[in-house]
Amino acid sequence: MKKLPIWFERAENLAIAVAVTVGFVHLHFSWWWLLALFPVFDVPAAGYLVNERVGVICYNLTHTYVAPAALLLGYVLTSAGWCAFAGLLWSFHIAFDRALGYGLKSASGFQDIRLSRIGES
Repeated sequence: MKKLPIWFERAENLAIAVAVTVGFVHLHFSWWWLLALFPVFDVPAAGYLVNERVGVICYNLTHTYVAPAALLLGYVLTSAGWCAFAGLLWSFHIAFDRALGYGLKSASGFQDIRLSRIGES
């Protein structure tokens, strides 16, 4: 099976970031929270201070859509606004990172992501 071009994944995630922003504002959350709390989801990358393996695990756990999807499902099932806020905020972070070319890390190094090396076209 042939890999999709990198630009396609970046465009897809840019579309997700835009859709999340629209949803965020539609639910009457202030858009600036997306920027203000953006760095929070990179704090687990401090696992790299322990070692490469711990860093990869911490980074990848916080940069997959599983937890944000669970939070958004929680919002759908309970109407708990905090679930929507956190789930959309987290999804925005992941989508924006991936639109910039960052992705899930490989154990071979921080620069190695699933599709390529950071900085390569």
